[in-house]
Amino acid sequence: MNAELIKAASEAVDNQQILVNMVSRRVRQLTLGHRPLVEFVPGMGHADVALTEIANGKLTFESTFGQNGNSPVEVVPFPGIVAKTKTKKAA
Repeated sequence: MNAELIKAASEAVDNQQILVNMVSRRVRQLTLGHRPLVEFVPGMGHADVALTEIANGKLTFESTFGQNGNSPVEVVPFPGIVAKTKTKKAA
């Protein structure tokens, strides 16, 4: 994958997890024979085509979070990892 395409696509989609999901789904579609939405050079990988489509605004996403009528009261973030340092015992 091209680093410039990743940067351009990440500007279009802020959330990295959503971007990964969009690219993987689109790669699966392209592999199955769906037509690309942008012009590309022969030999370009499916992931690069998907990133180009996202960067050019051809693919977007719509969040359905909280639209089913049962919106959560509170979103609890996943706790971070706390690393403990080992201390030397006094002799």
